[in-house]
Amino acid sequence: NERLAAKYKAMEENETRYEEVNTKDCEVLFVAYGTPSRITKAAIKLLEKEGIKAGLFRPITLWPYPSKQLKAVASQDSVKAVVDFELSMGQMIDDVKIALEGCRPVSFVGKAGGVVPTPAEVAAAAKAAIGR
Repeated sequence: NERLAAKYKAMEENETRYEEVNTKDCEVLFVAYGTPSRITKAAIKLLEKEGIKAGLFRPITLWPYPSKQLKAVASQDSVKAVVDFELSMGQMIDDVKIALEGCRPVSFVGKAGGVVPTPAEVAAAAKAAIGR
């Protein structure tokens, strides 16, 4: 068990990968990967036109999950809410909530069965999450 714990710790330190887009001083933080991350980038531009600063945290590795890095971004004073966007029924939302340890409210946008939300729908979910 100690050998495996050391192996996992080394993996967390050396193999955890993620991308941040526009996260500095953002008001709403999206967490998305794959196709939803590309849709989110378009939603960020729509929100920017309305004066809302939004950012994206994109996990590249889902195991180990970039929990520490996500919490650091979400813990910024400027972040009011986190929106988890997936093309599924929420398989990642528990990872997001566990990583944040309750430091920010988390909402979910997701659809399954080949239905893909538009950037406008994603932007609307972000506005609802921050009460606008």
